[in-house]
Amino acid sequence: MSLCILAAGKTVALSVAAFTLSWTHSVERSRWEEDWKVLPSGLQVVEARIKGSGAGMEPPEGAVLRDGWWVYAPKVAPQRRVVLAASGATGAGWTLCSVQGCRELGKEAGGTISLEPCAPDGVSQPR
Repeated sequence: MSLCILAAGKTVALSVAAFTLSWTHSVERSRWEEDWKVLPSGLQVVEARIKGSGAGMEPPEGAVLRDGWWVYAPKVAPQRRVVLAASGATGAGWTLCSVQGCRELGKEAGGTISLEPCAPDGVSQPR
C-alpha cells in the first residue's frame, strides 16, 4: 500500500504500510502521537499517546499511563481520508514518520493537508 499526501495542489506518494503522526497541542503544549496503518479500506489508527493531560485532552477510558504518556487504542473505523489543518500557534506543524524517515507537514497556518491511501497507480483516489 501507499500513502498519498495532498497539499497545495500537489500529491506525494509514500510506499509505506504504516506511519506515525505527531504534533503539539496548541493550548496545552503537550505532545500527541498516533500510529496508523494504510489499508485498502482507509487509514486505521491503531494506537495513540498523549504526553500528559489537560483542558480538552483527557485520556479516554481504558488509557494506561506508561512512562509519562497516556496510551490507548482508539475505537475508530478506518478513515477514507484524514484532514490536517495547521493553526500556526504551535511553532511547528505535524510530523509524519515512517520507515522512509520523517517529514514536517503544515508548519505555516493555512490550507489543509489530506492523507489517504493511494490508488494502485500511486495517485490519490477519486473523491
